[in-house]
Amino acid sequence: MKSTISRRSFIKVSAIAGSGMLLSFSFLRANNDNDEAEEVTFSPNAYIKINGDNTIVLMAPNPEIGQGVKTSLPLIIAEELGVDWENIKVELAPLNSDFGRQTAGGSGSVKGRFTPLREAGAIAREMLTLAAAQQWNVPVAECVAENGAVTHTGSGKKLSYGNLAATAAKLEVPEAPKLKAAKDYKYIGKRIMDVDAKAITKGQPLYGIDTRKDGMLFAMVARPPAYGKGLVKVIDDAALKINGVKKVITLENAVAVLATSTWAAKKGREALDITWEAKEPLENTADHIKDFENKLNESTQDYARNDGDFDASLKKAAKVLEAKYLVQTLSHAQLEPLNFYADVSGDKAELYGPTQRPGNVRDEVSKLLGIAPENITVGVPRQGGGFGRKLMIDNAVEAALISHKAQAPVQVQWTREDDMQNDFYRPLAMYHYRAAISKSDILGWYQSAIGIGPGMRGDSYVAGILNNYRSIGLGYESNTPVGWWRAPGANSLAFPAESFLDELCIALKKDPVNYRIQLFEQAKANPIGKLSYDPEKYLSVIKLVAKSADWGKSSAGVYRGFATWYSFGSYAAQVIDIVLENGMPRVSKVYCAVHCGTVINRSGAENQVQGAIIDGICHAMFPKVTFVNGEVQEINFHLYNFLRMKDAPFDIDVQFVESEEPPTGLGEPALPPVAGALANAIYAATGKRIRKLPLMDYFEA
Repeated sequence: MKSTISRRSFIKVSAIAGSGMLLSFSFLRANNDNDEAEEVTFSPNAYIKINGDNTIVLMAPNPEIGQGVKTSLPLIIAEELGVDWENIKVELAPLNSDFGRQTAGGSGSVKGRFTPLREAGAIAREMLTLAAAQQWNVPVAECVAENGAVTHTGSGKKLSYGNLAATAAKLEVPEAPKLKAAKDYKYIGKRIMDVDAKAITKGQPLYGIDTRKDGMLFAMVARPPAYGKGLVKVIDDAALKINGVKKVITLENAVAVLATSTWAAKKGREALDITWEAKEPLENTADHIKDFENKLNESTQDYARNDGDFDASLKKAAKVLEAKYLVQTLSHAQLEPLNFYADVSGDKAELYGPTQRPGNVRDEVSKLLGIAPENITVGVPRQGGGFGRKLMIDNAVEAALISHKAQAPVQVQWTREDDMQNDFYRPLAMYHYRAAISKSDILGWYQSAIGIGPGMRGDSYVAGILNNYRSIGLGYESNTPVGWWRAPGANSLAFPAESFLDELCIALKKDPVNYRIQLFEQAKANPIGKLSYDPEKYLSVIKLVAKSADWGKSSAGVYRGFATWYSFGSYAAQVIDIVLENGMPRVSKVYCAVHCGTVINRSGAENQVQGAIIDGICHAMFPKVTFVNGEVQEINFHLYNFLRMKDAPFDIDVQFVESEEPPTGLGEPALPPVAGALANAIYAATGKRIRKLPLMDYFEA
């Protein structure tokens, strides 16, 4: 197909590619003279813009929340496009159907876009190469595209991509572009600096919290002080007298103060006289824990999985081990407090701010305000952390409702206390384990779990290995909201499962690493029922980390724990070394091996693994959220204890299993094993088995 339309028009061709990603191809026609060439933008798909002046812009389609996709996704395009990475510009893409599913969550951005983005780059490269061959009247096979230019190998002639933009814009789209072999990668697998690294270190405005627009008012919102309470009435006379306060807006269950500065909005909010009233039960964490104990003791046959005959294994057992584990509620506590900008005017809305699901923001605002989706723009800046909190869209929708009611552009700014009291938390959960063992092996495994929300799901990896395995998952109704938290499900389950398996290894007098190798060899040879993972990949990370850590050798005063887990398509195994300082545990070194398929940006990948480990140590050791009459007690970092630099490990060693398979998830999989490995190391050091998180509660009791 050749374009015969005017230069300023385009033909849009849509096709589903790869994992359901929608590609949009725009072809621009231009004359061949130099003046016209300068004006042409060669944009063979939504991700690439090449101008006649050789400016090359690559779009990052998914939200950047610190996981590095603003670098890694364009890097995939650049690899196949054949450009000089140092001479391209990267932009975060606005919400647009041309980019397909623009979500950050489930460690899926790179995994879902790897092949489609390679194809997008390869399509452009082949069109530019053909354009050069036609211009020189030489075979395409004699032309090589690299570093943003096409070279004729026979004559040495060279044309930049910008010079070729006008000609390339007229060509057919290749249906099956040839992709590079892994051995020819120039960028993929190498260490590439984050595209925003310099701007971040200079404190340049990159985040939603930095948004400033003409005529914009700043808003702070008074929300219910406890879950279960509702708004009865508000008296705003004092608030409206605060210098800078312009308006007070009442929403269904909140009150917003709009002012000329954040400080004025905050002072105005403090001056509001609000009556809140209990509309639902005001719940307590202590009551939840008691209820969990009772419900786990109740008999049920509503099994999530039931292989073999666990009851029969109990009768054959030389010993039965039993334990209960508790994981506390956690907040997301992302570094950048929530915020959002909204300008709703007439039948249009401009929205801009931190969200992991911009499409859902647009759809919900459209539904609530009756604005056509095509009249709603959603821009997404770089975000100061997300960890699943920004998969919820309440901050964006609230800003839109305030702007609509105030008929003014607003930036709604949250405080840390707002964040802590109005989160969608990692749910409180309790686990009950029983195991029947012989003198040398596990005969049967039972686990039941209960947590706030619709139900706790998930199995240990011994499911599919042991002949007798039974699991139960129970939910618990509560008005304390829960949501996704980094590595959902796995972030809770891995701690009790890997701790309990360590208990069994001690009872069986088995080395914890060698015994897991034995189990996964069994899974390879004789899987029982459904096996939800690849045992060979589990073995690869266990063996690699054991080698890296020199497992089996000991150092005086250093105590070790081991754990491994699988999530989001990737495998992680860890050895954690601790020392005791005045009787308190201190992590000295962490060894981690990861199988995540092809590593895109090695420095970014290392950063993700190291960050997940630090996050895992922090939340295993220190913080928790406690509800008293529906109110969060840990309202800021002086009470919600975070890991400080003095508690951080001295070193984290990260190794990747080399693979040419497509990439799998990486932002989350290194977090789940941490708590188990750390608890196992503490047992090795103290002989005390801690079955409740956070671990430091035991030492500070």
